[in-house]
Amino acid sequence: MRALVARGAGQPLAVEDVELPAPGPGEVRVRVRAAGVCHSDLSMVNGTLAAPYPLVLGHEAAGEVVEVGAGVDRVRPGAHVVLNWAPPCRRCWYCGRGEPWLCERAGSPATARGRTSAGEALHVTLGLGALAEEVVVPQEAVIGVPAELPFATAALLGCAVLTGVGAVRRTARVAPGESVAVIGLGGVGLSVVAAARAAGADPVLAVDVSPAKAALAAAAGATDFLLADDALSRAVRDRTGGRGVDHALECVGRGVTIRAAWRAARRGGQVTVVGMGARDDVVQLSALDIFHSARTLRSSVYGSSDPDRDVPELARAVLDGRLDPAALITDRTGLDGAAAAFDRMARGEGARTVVLP
Repeated sequence: MRALVARGAGQPLAVEDVELPAPGPGEVRVRVRAAGVCHSDLSMVNGTLAAPYPLVLGHEAAGEVVEVGAGVDRVRPGAHVVLNWAPPCRRCWYCGRGEPWLCERAGSPATARGRTSAGEALHVTLGLGALAEEVVVPQEAVIGVPAELPFATAALLGCAVLTGVGAVRRTARVAPGESVAVIGLGGVGLSVVAAARAAGADPVLAVDVSPAKAALAAAAGATDFLLADDALSRAVRDRTGGRGVDHALECVGRGVTIRAAWRAARRGGQVTVVGMGARDDVVQLSALDIFHSARTLRSSVYGSSDPDRDVPELARAVLDGRLDPAALITDRTGLDGAAAAFDRMARGEGARTVVLP
């Protein structure tokens, strides 16, 4: 089959022929029908996250089950599924506490699986490697969804939408009438904007370095668009009675934007870091500022969600017309156009590119 392969940090991406093993006991083979290009994949490419190479990229996808291994009872061939890059074990201490998004056995950056056409050992991103024509994954990594759900929409439920909606509903627990600022308007950030608006937040301030994101922000439900510049903190306070927002959600994963989110929140407000950053990118806050501001700083891992519960719930919301992830899709391409999609994302262009293998 064909897959988008990274050969090393900073090296060009290329579509290559690769070989996957047949499904073993408890595993399924899924034909990928749609896969989103996510910033976490870019982190594997640019060296922000250390990864073994060669590496098949992609972890946000939906497809159709074509083969199952012995003992599989979760799905059957023909089922439409969303892929889950962090299936919880349901046995560790965190899972036992009802925090499956922190499962100690889930979310490994890369897993050894298959070989290149030259016989090299191959790795797949987050256990999936979904920017490919097919994947072979444990049955726990697939979640059934209704057949009438479009594959391109379903793909986004596995990462961008689940993360963004979960950050608002389950981590920050935004209440009606509370004010929200969202910094970074990629696929996840725009999902946060839409979820905040759906939760009844007002105002919802959407923030990005690119003025071109203003229209996308408005379409997602933002009440205001602000440029991420040195005047951001003042602009936020001008729109919130001089206080700052109740909730500032950072969707970039950089020290400078986490600091901007901190300054945008009011005294006693909440700062939620949704973006995943680099190990050596340090956020500095003074001890006096932490005490005086009384703000809460925390992260939202995978939207504090249980995908087995929340993906079907999101799918129902899409089919009922209460949620429209299709609005996040700004580009569609075949597998041969996936490398260019990474270039656009690195430049901050658009929201989500969906690859249709």
